[in-house]
Amino acid sequence: MRFGAVLAVLAVLVVRTKSAFAEGCPAKSSQMDDVVAALNDARGCDRAMQVFDACAFGASGDVRLGAVAEKKCEADFVNRLKVPQNRIYQRELSACDRKYEHRSGTLYLSFAAFCRAEVAQHYAHQAQKAAGAGAR
Repeated sequence: MRFGAVLAVLAVLVVRTKSAFAEGCPAKSSQMDDVVAALNDARGCDRAMQVFDACAFGASGDVRLGAVAEKKCEADFVNRLKVPQNRIYQRELSACDRKYEHRSGTLYLSFAAFCRAEVAQHYAHQAQKAAGAGAR
């Protein structure tokens, strides 16, 4: 059982851990400020998530990158959430934090950052679908 958990973590590590020099990362360098600038330059939520994934450090630095991607996605929906919907959204973000809070190592901070950004992306997609349905 423990061996299986180690393999699962390693598999995620291989998928998620990429340097900012990785192919597909649009940042000028692997410096945090350059990666943040690339995230800020991304047009929309999905592109920000692609940049986040391509430029991720696989460590605690992803917390800052994830927050930028999260805010980029939130721009698509957060102001339109009613109070009960916002509570649910905040609960889902908190679940990401709790999921890894008792794990040691900076890799788990990266996992939590990705989880939070993916929740925001999901909400952005739902908002886009609702806007498309309302236009019909």
